[in-house]
Amino acid sequence: MSFLELAKARYSCRKFSDKKIEQDKIDKILEAGRVAPTAVNYQSQRIFVLQSEESLEKLKTVTKYHFNAPLAFLICYDNTVSWKNPFNNLDEGIVDASIVTAHMMLETADLGLGSTWVGYFDLKVAQKTFNLADNIIPVAILPVGYPDGTASNMHNNRYELSKTVKYL
Repeated sequence: MSFLELAKARYSCRKFSDKKIEQDKIDKILEAGRVAPTAVNYQSQRIFVLQSEESLEKLKTVTKYHFNAPLAFLICYDNTVSWKNPFNNLDEGIVDASIVTAHMMLETADLGLGSTWVGYFDLKVAQKTFNLADNIIPVAILPVGYPDGTASNMHNNRYELSKTVKYL
């Protein structure tokens, strides 16, 4: 499958079967995140694998959008490592973690698994719940699992390029 075919096939899956994800697939998803580009190659991403019953129950206290997935990744960045843009003083760690998350989502789809990007959570609650240091900043939660086959797919509802692209 070409990249564009994969990008078009991927959708936000919100209903998962309870089938556990094989370790080799978890490893491939993590590898996709590892090789993602980061600002100045500082690799500030920090990824937490939530697969134990205890961790998944904790996740339910962090967000209502866990979708009862059998696996989730909490993608963060370390703000003591991330690059700071000298022109606007922005911490580019959020961009690093976002690129990593996108790579992981696409690998998930390539493996025949479903995922959805969850940003609906209080980062301070996530830090406290998972006992993260203050310098570890959560950016995304990525529930992952085998789609149960009943989830709706709105991914193909896209604007025409002319609505979102301007040539200057």
